Amino acid sequence: MTRKIILDCDPGHDDAVAILLAAGNPEIELLGVTTVGGNQTLQKVTYNARQVMTVAGITDVPLHAGATRPLVHEVEVAGDIHGETGMEIHGFELPEPQIEVADGHAVNYIIDTIMSEEPGTVTLVPTGPLTNIALAARLEPRIVERVREVVLMGGGYHTGNWSATAEFNIKVDPEAAHVVFNEPWPVVMVGLDLTHQALATRDVENRFRELGTDVGDFVVGLFGFFRESYREAQGFDDPPVHDPCTVAYLIDPSIVQTKKMPIDVELRGELTVGMTVADLRAPAPADCHTSAAVKLDHGRFWDLVVDAVKAL
Repeated sequence: MTRKIILDCDPGHDDAVAILLAAGNPEIELLGVTTVGGNQTLQKVTYNARQVMTVAGITDVPLHAGATRPLVHEVEVAGDIHGETGMEIHGFELPEPQIEVADGHAVNYIIDTIMSEEPGTVTLVPTGPLTNIALAARLEPRIVERVREVVLMGGGYHTGNWSATAEFNIKVDPEAAHVVFNEPWPVVMVGLDLTHQALATRDVENRFRELGTDVGDFVVGLFGFFRESYREAQGFDDPPVHDPCTVAYLIDPSIVQTKKMPIDVELRGELTVGMTVADLRAPAPADCHTSAAVKLDHGRFWDLVVDAVKAL
């Protein structure tokens, strides 16, 4: 059976690759794409999502725009990583978007979809700040018991990037993250400890170039800018492509290995706001509903992405 997902994102270079993987792999049924302010403003990331879907020919999936800002904090974007538009690109001319934004707020779409599908069949895959997901859980608490699981890109049990202890998606809206991690639905945290293993090396980039397709060239262009920005901002020789790791886990959990551990979000620490605090003392309690991704099969992961891009 295919996995039904709603991809809640803030494109974003790696969000773009997550959309391509979800749309191009037959194991995933992409019910909808929703956007949230994060890597750039909501207006910019929603425009980027329209461009990604246009390049890939994704015409049968609704796109809904969501929250413009965090629950409590001021808007904070990642321009040094994703550029002024949120999806700067090298050597590829992005088309004018042919995909329109559907009527209705993303949060209402998430709730309506979960309530209309069979219980336990829809997985939420947030790859940006968790604002939309938290708002949906608060607006309609019944969705929590109906969601199959939440597989999110964010956090880390040893690693931060937006501060010494916190990852960007969690740090910019820690209150929303606190809501999501503390609801009783199953949560899989695909954090920096895992996604820093998902490096787009030159060899990986060449695999997309060799496809000789518009979608393959689009990915090459994404990696070109992403490599440069990550080198300048964080000292990476090759950029980590975080977000598609969530989708890869759903396609084949043996590619993204996880471990059960209690995880919570720090809201009040002077130096640790947004830190995902993982209790690594084993064994995890029997009622533990949170897990973290720990090990990536790099080769098989990129095989999945290349095959999906080739299919598109």
